[in-house]
Amino acid sequence: MKIPTQATTQHMLREQNADLADPSFWQLPRSERLKAFALLRGLDAPVRFGEGTGAGRGGGKGFYALVKHADVTEASRQPRQFASAPGVTTPEPAAWAKAVFGNSMVNMDGPEHATMRKIVSRAFTPRLLAAAEEDIHDVARRVVDEMIARRPRDFVPSVASRMPFEVICNLMGIPERYRPEIADRVNHASENVGVNRGVRARLRVPGRGLRALAHMQLVMAKLARERRRHPTGDLISALVCADIDGQALSSRQLGAFFSLLLVAGVETTRNAIAHGLALLTDHPDQRALLMSDFERYADGAVDEIVRHSTPIIQFRRTVTTECVLGGREFLPGEKVVLFYASANRDEAVFTDPDVFDITRDPNPHLGYGGGGPHYCLGAHLARQEMKALFHELLTRPRDLRSVGIPDLVDSNFDNRVRGLPFAFDVS
Repeated sequence: MKIPTQATTQHMLREQNADLADPSFWQLPRSERLKAFALLRGLDAPVRFGEGTGAGRGGGKGFYALVKHADVTEASRQPRQFASAPGVTTPEPAAWAKAVFGNSMVNMDGPEHATMRKIVSRAFTPRLLAAAEEDIHDVARRVVDEMIARRPRDFVPSVASRMPFEVICNLMGIPERYRPEIADRVNHASENVGVNRGVRARLRVPGRGLRALAHMQLVMAKLARERRRHPTGDLISALVCADIDGQALSSRQLGAFFSLLLVAGVETTRNAIAHGLALLTDHPDQRALLMSDFERYADGAVDEIVRHSTPIIQFRRTVTTECVLGGREFLPGEKVVLFYASANRDEAVFTDPDVFDITRDPNPHLGYGGGGPHYCLGAHLARQEMKALFHELLTRPRDLRSVGIPDLVDSNFDNRVRGLPFAFDVS
């Protein structure tokens, strides 16, 4: 389909309720949003949305939507042209917040990002990873033990949230005494995430988020001091005692990294697990296939859950040099948004993309990013967590299933599940 002008394109998209910059778009049913993305993928070039759409090149605060698998992948692998700095989220983090709380790796580029990633990567030693994988199975068993004993009604707080939170805390070496308060503060900071919020919620969230960050900074600074004096073999010890080109993580950097883990390592895995239970309940044929030979199909099931649900919907990039991508010329300073939720349904890559198929092969989904230097460091651990937990859930209690539709947050950032009623029988 050829769209001759930006104005004509915008009119057509409004007619189809496909304005990605309008908060009301993200309150539409998910099926309607997926139709809009399919429409955008059929266009010849990325479309501009938001303020300044009609103000000429580079005007206003708009962004270009990258919705095709090929475009998202290429932008991810060209960080010199599509930079993560000054920030990948909306709004971008303020300079003072970075100074106080530290800058997250996801917002870094070039040597700064390479150094930080090298420190973190080398901290994940084979010994640490082996211990983490063993711990994952222990946590999965314990979470399901307690689920069976307590018979909770909401799958998210009792199972989906607990699994990745405990794994991350064990990996980092967070003492038990700190965990309830950290979990509580994270929940308070994120409870009103989304575009459908009242005025009071919009005013409250930043304060709660900053208090949560400040609290975690204090905890991590204290632990960093303790581990520098007395290393214990956990990830905090490895990070603060590392000597990579004469560098280790400072207390502030450690706090920023832990905050990132809570989102990248806890929230995303939690949401994938919750979506996974709903998908396996809604597709009993796929569940039966998985259970017929769990070891054979588990890897495919995990990847298909991540592709189909896409826990992180989008990240933003800033154009640094004049370039061409997807049939569109971009100029320095312009913003592009990488819509993973659309790329993972691209008909040019995935046959019957809306179908949930655990045997899909190949499955080059972008649920952990599109490659390049910002590909998710924890992708392997996240997959192991999901495999271990679903093995316990599907083999120990009988007929575990969701018994209602997921309570989804209207968000343009993550595919967050607030709650999911579930039930099971004890064998």
